[in-house]
Amino acid sequence: MQGTLGKLLSHWVWVLPLLAMTGVLASFGASLPVALVGLLLAGAVIAAVHHAELVAHRIGEPFGTLVLALAVTIIELGLIVTLMSAAGEGAESLARDTVFAAVMIILNGLIGICLLIGGLRHREQSFQQTGVSASLATLSALTVFSLVLPNYTVSEAGPVYSTSQLAFVAIVSVLLYGTFVAVQTVRHRDYFLPPKDKAADVDVHADRPTAGAAGLSFALLLVCLVSVVMLAKKLATPIETMVDDWGAPRALVGVIIAALVLLPESVAAIRATLANRLQTSLNLALGSALATIGLTIPAVAALSMAMAMPITLGLDSKSMVLLMLTLLVSAQALATGKTTILQGVVHLLIFGVYLFTTIIP
Repeated sequence: MQGTLGKLLSHWVWVLPLLAMTGVLASFGASLPVALVGLLLAGAVIAAVHHAELVAHRIGEPFGTLVLALAVTIIELGLIVTLMSAAGEGAESLARDTVFAAVMIILNGLIGICLLIGGLRHREQSFQQTGVSASLATLSALTVFSLVLPNYTVSEAGPVYSTSQLAFVAIVSVLLYGTFVAVQTVRHRDYFLPPKDKAADVDVHADRPTAGAAGLSFALLLVCLVSVVMLAKKLATPIETMVDDWGAPRALVGVIIAALVLLPESVAAIRATLANRLQTSLNLALGSALATIGLTIPAVAALSMAMAMPITLGLDSKSMVLLMLTLLVSAQALATGKTTILQGVVHLLIFGVYLFTTIIP
């Protein structure tokens, strides 16, 4: 019996994904205890990070981080579209709230944690400033077009685009994100690689996996990511109840769900930072934010036009101030190619203000 258990534990990298997916399938027919759902979610996140790192090591940077960012975003997008199609309460602002929460969590929470713990452990960390600047420039344009500009157009009343404006912004978003991916992976791939003095450390940290092993890990990665999103959805109702008991605004629910969905990328980015691979962490964080906007906005725009469903994109004034501050501080904090604990503290305090004003508007 002990030998069988030990063998199973030694194969946790595929046991955890299968257990998580089994839990997802079982939850359709019965209500699982919240504690069990939480444990399965944690196991799926741990396994997802392992398989993402294995795939990344096989195909190299920045393709590895791009795979994880795209996979998480596509699955998150599927969840958003499904909820919007159900046309529940608040469906018209669901995409806006989710995208904004994801951007604030990534740019302030995740990057802040990475810069802080990286500075504490390694004192000073370096990265390719050219690639990060390109990411931030693209992200700034996408966020303003999607979340700010709708407040200032006059074709439609309220913080919404007209049908033609929505279609045009969706096309612009796809073009911007597609151009960024082409630059990141082909034309200027070297901008997104670790600095030359760090490259050797990255290349030798483990043996390069075989194509078969990487393929299996990619399949298990998808299983893990689907499980994370579906299990997070199962936790939505208990979280809503908890938030209501606290007397907090419903917007906090979106923040918590977004944080759960982003867990695999967050854990992978933090692990990379602790290993003194800040470039990988920034590729993951900024790539996730770009994919979230560049893919989500066009998809929900298409859904809105196809189903004649109203969609609210414009942020309120408080959120716009925090978004502008976040973009400004990000551009300044990542402008030199080197980071210390100071940049991390600034980002985390902005994130704290965002959370505080979400709970107490």
